[in-house]
Amino acid sequence: MIEHPTSDAPAVGGFTTSEKGWCYAGTLTFDDAADVFAASKALPLPANGIVDFSAMLHADSAALAIIIALKRRATAEGRALSATGLPSTLRSLAVVYGVDHLLA
Repeated sequence: MIEHPTSDAPAVGGFTTSEKGWCYAGTLTFDDAADVFAASKALPLPANGIVDFSAMLHADSAALAIIIALKRRATAEGRALSATGLPSTLRSLAVVYGVDHLLA
């Protein structure tokens, strides 16, 4: 599991929306990935195509699956999507799994 050092206890994660795009805060692990994914389907993709993950507290490979699913959705809708603020440890995990090119 990837941990961001700003919190002692994991918080259930979720997306918020603003004129700056989406922001993800909290945890994104196998335990909450299905709920996070379902909630994301109810939101229109951000107009500017930016999803900021800099407030992510904890993540595992399920976070990669969510990001890839969001990018797939954007492609299907003819839109671009950029995941910003990803922890370096999550990027390293993407390299190990051979999916780092999908995060570009």
